Amino acid sequence: MTQPPALSLNDAIEQVAGDVDRLFDSLLTIPDDARERLFEAMRHAAIGGGKRLRPLLVVATANIFNVARSYAVRAGTAVESMHVYSLVHDDLPCMDDDDLRRGKPTVHKAFDEATAVLAGDSLHALAFEILADPATHPDPFTRSELMATLAKASGSDGMAGGQMMDLEAEKSSFDLPTVTRLQALKTGALIAASVEMGAILGHVPPEGRTHLRGYARDIGLAFQIVDDIMDVEGDELLAGKALHKDADAGKATFVSLMGLDRAKQQAEMLVNQSVSHLAGYGQEADLLRAIARYVLERDR
Repeated sequence: MTQPPALSLNDAIEQVAGDVDRLFDSLLTIPDDARERLFEAMRHAAIGGGKRLRPLLVVATANIFNVARSYAVRAGTAVESMHVYSLVHDDLPCMDDDDLRRGKPTVHKAFDEATAVLAGDSLHALAFEILADPATHPDPFTRSELMATLAKASGSDGMAGGQMMDLEAEKSSFDLPTVTRLQALKTGALIAASVEMGAILGHVPPEGRTHLRGYARDIGLAFQIVDDIMDVEGDELLAGKALHKDADAGKATFVSLMGLDRAKQQAEMLVNQSVSHLAGYGQEADLLRAIARYVLERDR
């Protein structure tokens, strides 16, 4: 199979965002019954806005191995559904208590807390419903590996575990290795899973994913360092969410522990290192390289 024409990063972002929104739209048709409010809340959280970085990583990685785009988009949408669920729950008063997400009211503000909990639960379930569907991949063993990868990245050994550490950070003095571990779980695990799932779709064996895992690990850490930098220097209108909350809560961050200049240098080093992991690939990995640079240069 021949490679399709290369897209610019902006075009790729736009295409993936459109694909994900269309799939969410078809999956979240509002029923004419008492569940209507739940589906409206899920649509409020899932459709429109956001960087769609995770589905973009799935699509970009799968593209290296000539995977059908429809498979990659469905797998990417499953990851995004899991990510959106985490945002809905993170924004709740019992967690980060945020009023704004992706430039619009958080789900518990637009609806209510109980609806937000159920919307998050339903988006979590939807992720696995998508992956279990043969439309995501005809091979049941591939689908099973996709589900196992997303489950591990989302639970106590991944995103949820990192969120627990983040809650503990408000009453503890974490050092740099601990903050690095926290963010590797809370943010990095789902980013790493996105790249891994693209390789799984391409039938790359685990031992053949080492360089891709290195790439994903480094951009995941760089992504969070840039997030911490934006929390200090960023524009709330561009970010679409409240900033400076970690400092106000007394949490240790990469910036508070390393200083602003060193944090910027570390993020740049990680992005350069992530690109070096792709040295064994040619032009087919250019989108992954562009995503790495975007992680460093983004303003939201």
